[in-house]
Amino acid sequence: MADGGRGGFLAHSSQDPDRVGHQTMLEHATNVADLARDNARHFGGGEMAAAAGYLHDLGKYTDAFQQRLFGGKKVDHATRGAMVARDRYGPLGWLLAYGIAGHHAGLANGSIQEDAERTPLGQRLKGEGLPPLEGAWEQEIMPLLANAQAFGPFIGKLTVDPTCPAFSQAFLVRMLFSALVDADYIDTERYYDQFELPEVRKAASRQRPMPGLDVLRTQLDRYLGSFASDSEVNLLRARILEHARAQARLAPGIFSLNVPTGGGKTLTSLAFALDHAIAHGQRRAIFVIPFTSIVEQNAAVFRRAMGPYGEEAVLEHHSAFILPSLKGADADRFQAQEKLRLAMENWDAPIIVTTAVQFFESLFASKPGQCRKLHNIANSVVILDEAQTIPLKVLRPAVAALNELSRNYRSSIVLCTATQPALEAPEFKGGFTNVRPLVADAEALARQLERVRVRHIGMLDDEEIAAQMLERDQVLCIVNNRRHARAIYESVSRAGGAVHLSTLMCARHRSRVLEGVRERLKAGEPCRVVSTSLIEAGVDVSFPRVLRAEAGLDSIAQAAGRCNRNKEWKVADSEVRVFATSNPDWQPPVELRQFAQVAQEILRHHGDDPLGPAAIRAYFEHLYWQQGDNALDGHAILALLGGSRPESLPMESMDRRFHMIESVQKTVMIPWDEDAEQAIRALSYVDRVGGTARRLQPYTVQIPERAFRELLKSGAVQPVSPEKFGDQFMVLMNPDLYSDAYGLSWDDPNFMEAASTVI
Repeated sequence: MADGGRGGFLAHSSQDPDRVGHQTMLEHATNVADLARDNARHFGGGEMAAAAGYLHDLGKYTDAFQQRLFGGKKVDHATRGAMVARDRYGPLGWLLAYGIAGHHAGLANGSIQEDAERTPLGQRLKGEGLPPLEGAWEQEIMPLLANAQAFGPFIGKLTVDPTCPAFSQAFLVRMLFSALVDADYIDTERYYDQFELPEVRKAASRQRPMPGLDVLRTQLDRYLGSFASDSEVNLLRARILEHARAQARLAPGIFSLNVPTGGGKTLTSLAFALDHAIAHGQRRAIFVIPFTSIVEQNAAVFRRAMGPYGEEAVLEHHSAFILPSLKGADADRFQAQEKLRLAMENWDAPIIVTTAVQFFESLFASKPGQCRKLHNIANSVVILDEAQTIPLKVLRPAVAALNELSRNYRSSIVLCTATQPALEAPEFKGGFTNVRPLVADAEALARQLERVRVRHIGMLDDEEIAAQMLERDQVLCIVNNRRHARAIYESVSRAGGAVHLSTLMCARHRSRVLEGVRERLKAGEPCRVVSTSLIEAGVDVSFPRVLRAEAGLDSIAQAAGRCNRNKEWKVADSEVRVFATSNPDWQPPVELRQFAQVAQEILRHHGDDPLGPAAIRAYFEHLYWQQGDNALDGHAILALLGGSRPESLPMESMDRRFHMIESVQKTVMIPWDEDAEQAIRALSYVDRVGGTARRLQPYTVQIPERAFRELLKSGAVQPVSPEKFGDQFMVLMNPDLYSDAYGLSWDDPNFMEAASTVI
């Protein structure tokens, strides 16, 4: 036997020949079980998660694995525990087996699916080729395992999704998996921490307490008290805030915060979330926001509101976020930031601000790193900002996931939007029930916050659009096509204050441009902005007139949110002019044309109040009816589950099918300023590239794969240190293809000769 009486079977080895500092299997299994139990207790699944913790590394009780610790061959140490879970706990054991077997490689399907790569769980549980377990596990682990009856109180309270019962089973698998893998990561990290230098150990940072929700609420109250109620809009915002907070003691469940743009819903939603969480013992507020630009904006608002606690209490988690450098800072502040950095791994922070892509794709994920945070969504308040932006193809699965969080995982969901979509059952299959509004009278509120007039001005060619822009010194034009935006900009660029915005500009560049726009608007200087829909995503700007190419009614409402935002002008003088474009080259994609057609229908019937709650509801009802159930689950995720049993859940296939963004995009790094150039150079020599890569995120542009291939072929983009990273980091080598006005222009036929070496 490998242990040979030398201190028991080992889980981790320090590689010390005298076996100093080794971790035994009993110690590791017990630690992971305790941590997993604590992780899952917030949704009631503590005993099931603890059983997974005891069993997850059972295959280390083999002679083969003990030899592996000291240089032997690789050994499957996860399947044995999954087999014991299945045999001991029956159908519930299958739900545990997925996570146990996949705690390193990821969740597999229960049975064969064509789109999967991992070996199906059913095949693995045959145990073929596994080394035999040594009897020590029966003395050390077996007595610690609960019996199936211990799971009864939790399982008995679960309510399955009546439209797709197997969805509830798959969701539970993922939640238990999250509780397990996070526990395994933490205990393993603690073990190896002891061999690190004190200044790089993670344990001290993880154990640093975060400010409590009651402390944060007190700080928020202090911040809100500094606002003056000196205008009609501010008085109305104060009343909206007061009414929403008065609802905080209502039982957890589904809520709607239907506040028109300019009604202060960002801080109102934060105040309600803190009040509601404190009233019901929930742990955190999670803000789910459709676009990175709004994430950054809202996170900055929350940090200001949290005052001295903002830096450590607000976790901003998305691809473009970089924690500011604290080089030379005092040790206490450094530890606070390190705690926040580690919290990105499992969302262990009181206020999370993240993207819809990050949130929903994690809820359908199969990889340990993505799933690790899921248990920390349980028993939280989830604020879904701009709910109407969830792509139609994943709408039914996304709603099913939100319902599941509310129904079985003690979370409250707040649908926070200016254009509330029609997602309630029975009209929407599998939709929300008992949605409680946080505003007193949405229709009256819409009238009180009315700031603009909306009218359709017919079909315009590009010259007529330019002429419309030149009528006013300050005007915003939003179109559906990047090439169209560029063409209109070129038509008005000779006029004063012309500005172009595009996603082909890196995020840092766009932020700089928007700063200039705000300065011009504030100073009353000419400011004529041409943009794609990116500016509708909560960007805090206000124009007296907005032109909007035909789009969905929700997009028109968002465009209206950039017009007379704070009632700086009379309502009669503030207009959103919707137009059709006569140029066939500028037509939007088919799906957007469908949205625009439905919007036209609604505008004809609700012309007096096209942005009121009745018009918005009619728009979404018509849109969803027109799409049909199949289109709202475009990847057949719920259909894939069908009548699945615990032994045949398609865990990996669900992950592979669920994508918030369909188009394949490639990332190109832009050496836009000195900071970007330094970071790109650093990639070639730093030992750990994670921090440098995060530092470069605001300097990236996403482009279609076809355009990327053209740039690569011409040498305009090249990999950084390909011998080290392959094609992981691609940098723009030709500065002539990136301009201050347009950003990256890959369709220029006259590519300049690219530089011969990587920066």
